[in-house]
Amino acid sequence: MSKKDLKFNSKTIHGGQHPDKAYGAVMPPIYQTSTYAQTTPGGHKGFEYSRSANPTRTALENALASIENGIYGLAFASGLSAMDAVIKLLNPGDEVVSTNDLYGGSYRLFKQIFEKYGITFHFVGMQSVDAIEEHINDKTKLIWVETPTNPMMNVIDIKAVSDLAKKHDLLLAVDNTFATPYLQRPLDLGADIVMHSATKYLGGHSDVVVGALVVKNKDLADQLYFIQNASGAVCGPMDSFLTLRGIKTLHVRMQRHCDNGKAIAEYLVKHPKIEKVYWPGFENHPNHDVAKSQMDDFGGMISFVPKGSSYEEAIKIVEKLEVFTLAESLGGVESLAGHPASMTHASIPKEEREKSGVVDSLIRLSVGIEDVDDLIADLEQAIG
Repeated sequence: MSKKDLKFNSKTIHGGQHPDKAYGAVMPPIYQTSTYAQTTPGGHKGFEYSRSANPTRTALENALASIENGIYGLAFASGLSAMDAVIKLLNPGDEVVSTNDLYGGSYRLFKQIFEKYGITFHFVGMQSVDAIEEHINDKTKLIWVETPTNPMMNVIDIKAVSDLAKKHDLLLAVDNTFATPYLQRPLDLGADIVMHSATKYLGGHSDVVVGALVVKNKDLADQLYFIQNASGAVCGPMDSFLTLRGIKTLHVRMQRHCDNGKAIAEYLVKHPKIEKVYWPGFENHPNHDVAKSQMDDFGGMISFVPKGSSYEEAIKIVEKLEVFTLAESLGGVESLAGHPASMTHASIPKEEREKSGVVDSLIRLSVGIEDVDDLIADLEQAIG
């Protein structure tokens, strides 16, 4: 059987991987080197300088391509540096249509870094494809999708947006951080670029900061490899090693994240002191049918608002949590709680945040892989 034909759970362990050529090491070694000996100018074994390529990073990039059903993988120093590389494909005067409910750091990168270089961004609710098309003109070059969105858990129909992008000859990039390829594979649904903050579920242990891009098209890959090398925002060999090790357990971790997430979403939605719960697995969730068709399960990310939509009540809850850790980030084995308005989405102006539902009382949970009874008991004592 070819490694290309492996099912997902096997790809996380074997996809794109080979024993190390030097000594047959099963796990790719950490090549902690900046440069490589040459026998004559240009005479080397495929590696010259570790900004351009490093064997440990190459092993990670091959694994990333495999699990996303892509051909070319690129690893970066962070998710934002991966996004930065995508926007550098554009030129001054180009326009981007982006989902309006997205990670605060993405919004900051678009608005405060790239707008001053003459790139225009339109932030649009993407539950309807028609709403996207209204903002497309002859200057539009890219559609940026995040699904499920952060933190409102909105679901966007990747296939429908892909059809729209092809109709207008646009690139479609999908941030797949929340779902991971365990749950959805955007390239299979027609996306051109899939992006990850691999810091989150792919690494999975809150011990590394890494970004990733995966594509199928060689010309697009060549452009991105050029930007990666020219701009230099690459991850080091130790970070590559840790992320690759995390990917090898992605499938078993994600199943527990999904199981625990379902139990906690169902607990919260019945709680008398909780006003709203956002989780794509609910049948009354907007675009639940889309989630059901393009995702294999509904993930471990949940947002909720306490009764009365009180900021003070939300802060009291997150401060009282004991098993859930109040912290930035998500996707680790440990459960995390966050207050988006003052943490992950603080860089988005309040007026803009609230348009997409990110009110001051919203709490976001990254449900980990602990015993779910302990997590529910912790929420019970914190909510009161």
